[in-house]
Amino acid sequence: MKKIFKLSVVVFAIFISACTPTREVKRVAPDQQFDLSGRWNDSDAKMTAEAMIAQVLSEAWLPEFQKQFEGKRPIVIVGLVNNKTSEHISSETFIKDIERAFLTDRRVRLVQAGDKREQLRGERADQQDYASAETTKKWGKELGADFIMQGSINATVDSFNKDKVVNYKINLELTNIETNEIVWIGDKEIKKIISD
Repeated sequence: MKKIFKLSVVVFAIFISACTPTREVKRVAPDQQFDLSGRWNDSDAKMTAEAMIAQVLSEAWLPEFQKQFEGKRPIVIVGLVNNKTSEHISSETFIKDIERAFLTDRRVRLVQAGDKREQLRGERADQQDYASAETTKKWGKELGADFIMQGSINATVDSFNKDKVVNYKINLELTNIETNEIVWIGDKEIKKIISD
């Protein structure tokens, strides 16, 4: 009886291992584009961020600001970019792509937003009690932003049988924080046809 049981276990293990698909993992360059599912991905985020920054920095608000303030670079904070699609999209990744594109261009200055700003303030508060007087960072030295960028990611889906078309539309706006005036609105669309 024990032999039959052992033989059954061995046969079962062989059967399971034969049915288990093998997985292969390869390292690829981070700048290579892949689109396995047809959903929003890192390539879409990077491409959109670069296009949107090119748009916003080529509009009239920037030279108007610099003329008014004698060539000063405006200070921008990137606020929330809301995901209004049915997909899980990391808006934080997209926001980081926007911030990176702003910093790379160097025509504007960038300040921290949200949780990271609060973390910096917490560190500054801790320094008041625990750091030496020579290295303690002072309160009231933060740069106040001139503009805030905010927006949303939307998607519409049209499908028939096994085919579908997904159209992503990313809307961003830049608002003067002091006056509440919207100085720029831009959008970028990405359309994907997905066939099974």
